[in-house]
Amino acid sequence: MVMNLQMRDLLYFAKVAELGHLGRASQALHITQPALSKCIDRLEETYGADLFERRGRGIRLTDAGQLLYERSLLIERTLDETHRQISSLGKGLAGLVRVGAAATVAEFVMPTVCRLLQQEAPAVVIELQIGMNDVLHESLRKRLLDVVVGPLSTHDEELVAIPISTDQVVVAVSATHPLAGKHASLEDMCGYGWVLPAQSVATRQWLERVFASRGLPLPRAAVMTSSIAAVPRLIAETGLLSFISRRNLDEGRFTPRLVEVFNPDTTMTRNFGVVHRTDPYLSPATQRFIQIVQAQSEPPHQDI
Repeated sequence: MVMNLQMRDLLYFAKVAELGHLGRASQALHITQPALSKCIDRLEETYGADLFERRGRGIRLTDAGQLLYERSLLIERTLDETHRQISSLGKGLAGLVRVGAAATVAEFVMPTVCRLLQQEAPAVVIELQIGMNDVLHESLRKRLLDVVVGPLSTHDEELVAIPISTDQVVVAVSATHPLAGKHASLEDMCGYGWVLPAQSVATRQWLERVFASRGLPLPRAAVMTSSIAAVPRLIAETGLLSFISRRNLDEGRFTPRLVEVFNPDTTMTRNFGVVHRTDPYLSPATQRFIQIVQAQSEPPHQDI
């Protein structure tokens, strides 16, 4: 009974923290404001710390309150996920699989994987989120995703990585660019701006290390984007260089066409794979999804 009361108090506390106002929270929770205040008082007495401080007409979390808020959200997500997983046990291959995918994987791998899984288990729903690797992995840690398919980053004790294939990232420009299709030095590339992802993304960090190791200025990002689909027009209109998967350079794939700028120093080989949390349990649908992705494994691409 005490545990049930504290769990309810935590859920109520999280709503107050979200809205930053006792009155609005009491209306959203359909309880009186005095009753809600008692919930907060019980939690503060239990943890021996103030959870809120008053700010004008509203209230603000203290450091202790912020920590409890983050943990209460994690508890809520864990309960939701546990309910979803237990429900799926009796249904076999059914339920929701929340997948995060890098843009390259989403275009070249996921269509086949989704087709095969739907043929085998039409009751499975795939919720696909496309984004940068660092953002997807953070969502995975927070239990907002079940699995991520994309470039494998450095070792992380919270995550399990299963390699499936390799990919190469190269410098690319519009077909009309002066460096298009040529062997260019790093010094040649320094004269142009770039279309790049955020600085937290591994591919950009790798490219910057290449230039820094030669004592050259880092590539100057004139445009930062997470959308590969926006890159071709950006490059055509601006004459900027970009750093993208070689898979995107197939003739006829983009209009205007993208062309590689050849330099072995700026050819990055990266490993792709499936990543999930170290949790001992994966739903049957998630396990089958991972197996199908592994079956799409390809031999390594050869350098040009």
